[in-house]
Amino acid sequence: MEDGSKFVYLNDFGGEWAYDPKKPFAEGGKAQSWGKTIGGKEEWVWGGDVARGVNLGGWLVTEPFICPGLYEKYLNNSNGVEIKDEWTLSLAMGSKLAQEMEEHYKTFITERDFAEIAAAGLNWVRIPIGFWAIETMNDEPFLEGVSWKYFLKAIQWGRKYGIRIYLDLHALPGSQNGWNHSGKSGSVNFMNGVMGIANAQRTLTYLRILTQFVSQDQYKDVVGIVGIVNEILWDTIGKDSVQSFYFAAHAAIRGSTGTGAGAGPYIAIHEGFQGVWVSIACYSFLSGADRVVLDQHPVLSWNRLYFHSTWAIATNQSQKVFGVTVGGEFSTAITDCGLWYVLNGIGSTPSNPDCSVWDDWKSYNASTIDGLKQVTLATMDALQNFFFWTWKIGDSTVLGTSSSPLWHYRLGLQQGWIPKDPREAAGHCAAVLSSSQIFDGVYPSTATGGVGAIVWFDDGGANLTQAGAGTIDPAQATSHAFPPSTLSPSFSGTQISLLPTYTPTGTIKTLHAPTFTAAPSADVGDGWNNDADSGLAFVPVKGCQYPDAWNAVTAPLPTSTCTG
Repeated sequence: MEDGSKFVYLNDFGGEWAYDPKKPFAEGGKAQSWGKTIGGKEEWVWGGDVARGVNLGGWLVTEPFICPGLYEKYLNNSNGVEIKDEWTLSLAMGSKLAQEMEEHYKTFITERDFAEIAAAGLNWVRIPIGFWAIETMNDEPFLEGVSWKYFLKAIQWGRKYGIRIYLDLHALPGSQNGWNHSGKSGSVNFMNGVMGIANAQRTLTYLRILTQFVSQDQYKDVVGIVGIVNEILWDTIGKDSVQSFYFAAHAAIRGSTGTGAGAGPYIAIHEGFQGVWVSIACYSFLSGADRVVLDQHPVLSWNRLYFHSTWAIATNQSQKVFGVTVGGEFSTAITDCGLWYVLNGIGSTPSNPDCSVWDDWKSYNASTIDGLKQVTLATMDALQNFFFWTWKIGDSTVLGTSSSPLWHYRLGLQQGWIPKDPREAAGHCAAVLSSSQIFDGVYPSTATGGVGAIVWFDDGGANLTQAGAGTIDPAQATSHAFPPSTLSPSFSGTQISLLPTYTPTGTIKTLHAPTFTAAPSADVGDGWNNDADSGLAFVPVKGCQYPDAWNAVTAPLPTSTCTG
């Protein structure tokens, strides 16, 4: 390993690790014998290859229910902070923030986890990351920049063990859903409220920075997908605003990378918990867009009226009509049991009347384990290309054990409700359904970078301009302009022009590359793949006063536009 220590790599699926310290970007490993080598001659092919993955939740964006020990340590803090999320945890840590958070990054996920993930028959990881990996502004208390250092390690480990990465921008400025995993729980200030547009503009800059980095030759064979937003709260933000941002994000990214196979990563958009059936229609405005992935999160414990057959058929239809469709998050959980369950957070009480049965995983009998395994297999097969949430749940220092076992892939693998070989799931739905409208592996051409792909780029103002030929109706640029013509909760008409905005006149940051002591002269890139993308960063207008970007839903609307 990097520190010189050794361990025996056991992989029953013929996986191979490969790493030369003197050639850090050479051909890497292969997760399983049937897979594709990272950096090899055979590239990943959607529709042919199957993504079987896990999330590395709670690592670079912490969550109370995933790393309870980290939060329990500061519940009674000397700073008098009520802890709910990473924002308040950071405040509670105070002067110990850098030390405590980096220790968490360093120990919660390590190289050995990547080896175990490959040995579990998995070939992808989805890694949530917060915008503070790039920068923070004003009074944002997050530890700035350090998580990026560990994401770079993940790229290195992914190459070594043949694990590809879906980079998920999990936490956006202002919060896209008001839940604790967005960095700060409370109100939604992304594409919503007085600072909604400004926060979205800032996000567009961050998406360009991330995409430019991972599009470099040194990293693009590992990082295959960039997710522009995790679990956007559709019902609060509204369809028009969600579509407007998605259109603008696609424009910003493809204006930076260009179009067609190999020109930057695939772009993942979340379906806002509307379900794939609704999403196929709602995102039809992106038909012809270059390599867009639809990401669904059908969590069984939240959607008890849904059946796996519905998920399977909807996924197959989406693959045929829309393009690459993945299940970015799911679990084995069939209740809302567990310490500080997911979104409910610290101090919450599950609705289930008897969680002791489900929390005490050591007492599960063979029948219970088999039943839970059937849930896992059915979901894996229904979603086809999947990412379980999550690889690891840390132990509670109070309980002395894993507090949410059915969200814990590694534990389920050891105990039996997660299959030893995830390929076992293939055909599970067909075995119980008379028809699941099987997907034949053929996507719309543009979905995988083929003929007809199109790019729209922002000219620095509110106009989106077409560059190149494609199949998207040009009228979509007008009907999905950014900013949108209305904004929740109640802005429209001339009010839109009065909303505070940032200006694209700032110096754009580039993310730093890794250093290799055994290969000091290795070309690690300069963080920016396409020099032709010379657009500047969205920054506050000098001389203008802005309301709190995280608490401006009901802030007074300015009576005039500030020009600074």
